[in-house]
Amino acid sequence: MLKINLRHLEEDGIHLKGELPLAELDLGVSDELIHAEKPLRYDLNVELLHDAVLATGSLTLPLECECGRCLKKFKTELKVADWAVHLPLEGDDKVSVENDCVDLTPFVREDMLLNFPQHPLCKPDCAGLKKKSVVPDAEAVEKPVLDVWAELNKLKIK
Repeated sequence: MLKINLRHLEEDGIHLKGELPLAELDLGVSDELIHAEKPLRYDLNVELLHDAVLATGSLTLPLECECGRCLKKFKTELKVADWAVHLPLEGDDKVSVENDCVDLTPFVREDMLLNFPQHPLCKPDCAGLKKKSVVPDAEAVEKPVLDVWAELNKLKIK
């Protein structure tokens, strides 16, 4: 969990840098082409603004993907460079506070899922699977066509 103790924010903001294990992030992605197998890296500044918590920074999640066109495996990183979340501590939209701590994990999870690639490509101009050039056998092409017509000619329609 990525919990922030509000008491540590009273004097000055804090800087957090580290990793959040996938089990704690609980992405729940069942995409066959995208696999997250390494922890999320974060580099955040968190401060107390009046009656709210402001967290800004960057989030990075390494991904192992398969191209949606050619099925080639490739690695990439899902980066949210200018991540920011404003969490009110008062009012109707206030965030839940447990033991003077606010959990950023659900907000990180939501923004990472919103930024997940919808159709991963190994490169933007990927041409897809290479087609094999097969020269059809002229006899093989004509024979089924002729057989179909022969069967149709046998039909007696009144």
